[in-house]
Amino acid sequence: MTFRFDHNSINVRDLTKSLNFYRDALGLVETRRKEAADKSFVLVFLGDSKTSHKLELTWLRDRTEPYNLGDNEFHLAFVSDNFAAAFDHHKEMGCVCYENPAMGIYFIEDPDGYWLEILPERK
Repeated sequence: MTFRFDHNSINVRDLTKSLNFYRDALGLVETRRKEAADKSFVLVFLGDSKTSHKLELTWLRDRTEPYNLGDNEFHLAFVSDNFAAAFDHHKEMGCVCYENPAMGIYFIEDPDGYWLEILPERK
């Protein structure tokens, strides 16, 4: 028996704002969408056009308050083929929330407060 990664899911309060952020910040594009018949939720799967792994954004109609992310120790990591340009882009967007130059990484924050690690491509 074997397993492979398929997707990660996060909950979002403003689906349009989150879709725009993930497109603009990371180049992710919608690959699939599922909407409940009663319109109580929408699932949107985003892909990077390079791997089969997906990020599922879950929007719940009745959710109005921010999600409690606890200590926010959970994060997703993305590799950039042009780390310096990515950093400049994210600085311009105003979404860089933590920098660790000693490790050669930084984090950006999405509209719901999730942290996303940005790594340089290591060859």
